[in-house]
Amino acid sequence: MPFAGPLYERIASAPPVPAGLPLVIALTGFTDAGGAVAQVIDHFRDDLEPAPVISFSNDALLDYRARRPIVAFQADHLTDYRPQRLELSLAHDAVGQPFVLLSGYEPDFAWEAFAETVLGLAEGLDVSTVTWVHSIPMPVPHTRPIGTTVSGTRSDLTEAHSVWQPHTQVPATIGHLLEYRFAESGARVSGFVLLVPHYLADTEYPAAALAALDSLTVATGLVFDGDELREENREFVEKVTEQVAASDELTRMLQGLEERYDSYMAGSNLGQPIIHTGDLPSADELAAELERFLASRPRGEDDKRGGGLG
Repeated sequence: MPFAGPLYERIASAPPVPAGLPLVIALTGFTDAGGAVAQVIDHFRDDLEPAPVISFSNDALLDYRARRPIVAFQADHLTDYRPQRLELSLAHDAVGQPFVLLSGYEPDFAWEAFAETVLGLAEGLDVSTVTWVHSIPMPVPHTRPIGTTVSGTRSDLTEAHSVWQPHTQVPATIGHLLEYRFAESGARVSGFVLLVPHYLADTEYPAAALAALDSLTVATGLVFDGDELREENREFVEKVTEQVAASDELTRMLQGLEERYDSYMAGSNLGQPIIHTGDLPSADELAAELERFLASRPRGEDDKRGGGLG
C-alpha cells in the first residue's frame, strides 16, 4: 500500500519564483522512444542547473521495486545512494530567460492527487503556458525530420506543427492527465508527441532530444543550446548509415519508409495512414540488423521500463 504521507515538501533554500513564467513538463515513464525525455532531463539538469523549489515524495509516488534507486559499492562498503528525483524547479534557458520546470519520473501512484497538486502550484505561480513533451515509436525513416502530434488548447501550435492527427485511444501517461486537467481549467496548454523511428526507439537517439527541445522552443520562446546533442547526433547517424549501407534488406526498408513518408507529407496518400505497416519489417527484425551498433549505446536505468504507445 502506498505511503500516505505528504505528497511534497518545499525546499527551504529555494529562490523566489516570479509570477507569469512558462511551465515545462518533462517526465519519463511508460514510453520514451529514443530516450527523448530522459535526454532532455539530463540536458536541463547538467546544463541549466535548475534550482528545486518543490521536491515530491518518493515514498508517496514511486514504486521502488519497478524503478530501483542506485547505490554505489566500493570494495567492502557502500559509498552513495541515489534516489529518483521528481521536482518542480526554477530554471533559466541559454539566454537567461526564467521558466518553471517539472521534471523527473512519472508517478506510479496517486495520479489524481499529483495532478491536483501540480495544478494548484501552477495556479499559485500564475504560469503563462504549460508545455509537455513525450515520444512514441513510429514506422518513419531517420533520414527525415522527426514529426510531432500536437494536442491541447493552443490551436496555433496544432495547425502549424501537428503532422499526424489520429482519432484513437491509447494508454494514458501522467502527462495526458495533466494536459486534460489544465485544459479543463482553461490554461494555455500544449502537448507534443514526437514520432520517433521505431527501429531506433530503444536507443538513446540524440535527434529525438533535439526535436523535443525544438518543440519546447516553438511553444514557449525559450532558447536551448543543443550543440553537444547535434554533434552526438551527427556521429550517431553516421554509424546508422554505415549499418544500413551494409545491408540490402535495411536499404530496401529505409527506401520504403522514405517513400511512404514523402507521399504522406505531400498529401498524395491520404487514404493510407502514416502508421500502416503491412509491407514493412517489424521493429524486432530491424533491431536485429542494427544490433551491433545499438548495443554500444545503452539506455539509462530510469528508461529501461519503456514500453508501447503512450
